[in-house]
Parts: sequence; structure tokens; C-alpha cells
Amino acid sequence: MAAERLQFHELGLDDRLLKAIADLGWSQPTLIQEKAIPLALEGKDLLARARTGSGKTAAYAVPVIQRILASKQSVREQDVRALILVPTKELGQQVQTMIRQLTAFCSRDVRVADISGKADLSAQRPILMEKPDVVVGTPSRVLAHLSAQNLVLHSSLETLVVDEADLLFSFGFEADLKNLLCHLPKIYQSFLMSATLTEDVQALKELLLHNPVILKLQGSQLPDSSQLQQYSIKCEEEDKFLLIYTLLRLRLVQGKTLVFVGAVDRCYRLKLFLEQFGIPACVLNSELPVQSRCHIITQFNQGFYDYIIATDEQSLADPTAASQAPAGKGKKKKATERGGKSKDKEYGVSRGVDFQNVANVINFDFPTTVESYIHRVGRTARADNPGTALSFIAHTELGLLSDVEEALTGDHADSALKPYEFKMEEIEGFRYRCRDAMRSVTKQAVKEARLKEIKQELLNSEKLKTYFEDNPRDLQLLRHDKDLHPAVIKPHLKNVPEYLVPETLRSTVNMSGRRRRKRKEKPEGVIKTSFKNIQGKNPLKSFRYTGGRHRKGKAGQS
Repeated sequence: MAAERLQFHELGLDDRLLKAIADLGWSQPTLIQEKAIPLALEGKDLLARARTGSGKTAAYAVPVIQRILASKQSVREQDVRALILVPTKELGQQVQTMIRQLTAFCSRDVRVADISGKADLSAQRPILMEKPDVVVGTPSRVLAHLSAQNLVLHSSLETLVVDEADLLFSFGFEADLKNLLCHLPKIYQSFLMSATLTEDVQALKELLLHNPVILKLQGSQLPDSSQLQQYSIKCEEEDKFLLIYTLLRLRLVQGKTLVFVGAVDRCYRLKLFLEQFGIPACVLNSELPVQSRCHIITQFNQGFYDYIIATDEQSLADPTAASQAPAGKGKKKKATERGGKSKDKEYGVSRGVDFQNVANVINFDFPTTVESYIHRVGRTARADNPGTALSFIAHTELGLLSDVEEALTGDHADSALKPYEFKMEEIEGFRYRCRDAMRSVTKQAVKEARLKEIKQELLNSEKLKTYFEDNPRDLQLLRHDKDLHPAVIKPHLKNVPEYLVPETLRSTVNMSGRRRRKRKEKPEGVIKTSFKNIQGKNPLKSFRYTGGRHRKGKAGQS
């Protein structure tokens, strides 16, 4: 089978494009790329469903670039030839980066501009006046530029791409998309890329595509159990905090981890809770400036942080439905609704954004839809890498779990969630510490932490923007997982006494414990060794007195 698969050099691509692909280390096309690129180069419209992490971005970026390079052979005036619509700013930046990597050897011939950011229209106008070959943006942003006549597409556009198509309608872009179509020419090639084929995608297909080729590549929307292991564990609110503390503190979860919660307040509650035990984590909050969010993702991909706590788009679209928290959280719901105005609607963590080498996804709060579960869990086990997904299930979330299991087993019998074999009674000794930490994380502390981080990040992204442009190394040193400390920190909680560690885990945990102790003892090591030397010279302990010899030696030298 492997011999029958097409290689990039057999697809009829430009040499400069092939050189960039080789530099990226892509040995052969993924399944979606192998099927989509030849069809796209033939000029066909495409509707492609492939699971997250299967290489969808390159599947449309390669033919778009190839078509522009081919059209540049017959010298024509500079114009916008391709428009790529994305649902989120983070995904917009990611697509721009991918196209720049693919055009590394033809950057003069193919120019790309990402207009999905929050900059003023007037600030982006000069970029569009240069007529870049490829424009990337959210539907609302593109429409604003079209209305302001900064962007003209009705005569030049050749290709339209809609990435993460299933997300565009749920972000409220339906009206923008329909208005945007009036500004496009009558004939153009369209690609719709999506991880799920929903009713919204079918509606988009009717709007945009003409006799499309429909590619449904993977039967399963998630990898099978040989690549992705999915587990669930039933635990109530307090047990969720107890379990995540134990898993992270005893290093039972290893590697880069994404923790998904139901609402932004829950993000900060969990971050402050983990701070009590000296476990640093970043929060990806829709209220933070887009530069900060993209910087957090970049640093996470580079290995600066191990843990990111995030919400997904569901909590932004409907704050009341998002929080599957236990009863008695009415006030928090109101606060979320109040804070909703300042949230960035064009934000989404669980979908589209490419987190690299994520080993684990933990659903601290279970997602409210099957699609949301697929997109959350799709952040791990990307390409051919292995991954693990662990979901904490409260009794109120059992219905949601059965919906997900039904959808996954219907799709692929090997994709079901297995029960996570963990004896909660063995970690009962940690419960008093967990309660101690939870008492310190009050609603006021969460509110203060949220405000403090927004202020910090606004300062970092706005006032220091020009400084960081001149000093890029200092931007590398800027960290987003620093302690926020509005809660009272109790130093003793950072250390785990050996008697609390379950006997079954001591052999594995002690190893990491020893390493940690060695690090902590380094500053004290000097004092200890010098103290031992003094003890060795103490005549009451060694019954030797060497003082006289030293004096004689000194006298002889003089």
C-alpha cells in the first residue's frame, strides 16, 4: 500500500514549493493532502472532512500557492487572488505562518496578509493597498474592509477557502458570509474544510460550492486506541480538584497537557488552586489581547510550559450553558454573562489552533456537545503522535458522556472511553490539603486574579510592543505562567510528605521526589559540608588535636 501512495514530487508542483516542503521535513503527503491537492489543481470545488491534525491547512494552501505561481508565469498585474476565511484570530495567524513557510523560496511572487487581528481598519489599509496575493481573515473583518473599499475582490478573486467551516456559523458569521458573497465574482474555485459535517456545513455547501467533490476520509473523527487512549473517571466537584492535584503533583500525568474547563472563572479558580501547591499553569482567556494568546500558544509549542488551562468556544457562545458546575453557582453565571461583553467572539482554543506535541487532554469539566469533545480531544494524538484524553465526569454530566460514547462507538468501535482505573481511597490522605487550598481560593481571589492578569497582559502587548520588536530576546523571557497570588499561599502545601504517597505509587514517585530534594538542598549544601569539616576537627569527637602542628608549621614558615 505504501508504494502506491503519491509523493509530493508526483503532484506536478513548482520546484520552489517542493523545496519548501522538503525544508519542512514532510516526507510524503497525508491522506487528505494526497486526495485533495490533485483534485484542487484540476480546478474542482472541494468539501473535505478530515479529523483534526490530519494536515488540512496544507491540503488547501499548497494548491492555492501553486495556482498563483502558475498564473504569474503569464505576467499579469498584482491582485488579490485567494481569500482564506477562518473563524478565529489565532487560526488566522497560524494559516499565515504556514503559507509563509510554504512560500519561503517564492516570497516575492506570493505575498500573504493576515487581517484577522484587532488593529484599526485604517492601520491595515496600506497592507491591502499593496494587493497581497493571499488574504487571510475572519468573515466580519474581511466584510468591514470590503465595505470600506480597502479590498476589492469582484474582478480578481480566483480561490475562496473556508477553514473550520463547521465553526463559522456557531460563531455568528452567517450574516457576514452572505453579505460577503455579494462582493465576490460569479466564477471562482471554493474549498470547504471541516472536522465535522454538520447542518451548518451543508448550508455553506449550498451557498459556496458548485458540483463539489466530497472527501470523507477517516471513518472515525478521532484516531483509534492504538494512537489515542480515552479514559473517563466519575468524580464530583471536590474530587475533581483532589484528582487533578494528585495527578499533576505526583507526576502521574507527564508531558504537555491541556486542561479544559467550562468557564473563564473556572480557569482562574483552577490556576489559583494549583498555585497553592507550586504547580505553574497558563490560562488562555478570551479577554486577553490576541498577541498575548498567540504568544502563550507559541511558547507552549516551544516547551516553555507544561500546563495550559482553557475554555472552548462553547463557553463563549453561551455562558449559561457552558458552566456544568455544581449547584449553587448562580452568582458566577451572572458574572460570566456580565463579563461576556469584553470577551473576544473570534476566539477558540479547542478548535483549529495547532498545539504541538500535546501528550494529554484533561476534560476537567465535560464538554456540552459531541463536536466540542471531538475538537478538544483532537488537540492530542495529532499526525502520528500518541496521546491520552482523560475526562472527569460528575453525575450531572453522565447524559453528555453517553451521547459522546454513542457517537464515537457508532463511528468506530475502537474509539470508546474506557474507565480510568484509579483508587480514590488511596489518595484520601491528600483531601485535607485539597480542602485547605480550596478555602483560600475565594470568589474575590478569582475576580482579582482575572483583573490582574488582564492588566498585566494589556501592558505587555500594548506599551511594550515596540520594545519587544527591537528586543525579540526579551519577548522569549516573558512568561505567562507566573503566580497571580491573590489567594493566601501556604508554603507547606508545596511539599508532599512521603507518608501521604500511596504505597503502590512510592516506587515511581520517590524517584522524582529525590531529584527535587537535591535541587532544593543545593544552596544549603555549602553550609552542611563546612559544618561536617568542623565536626571532623572537633577534638571531643575525634580525640585528635591538630592545632599545635599548624602553629609550628606557621612558625617555621616565618
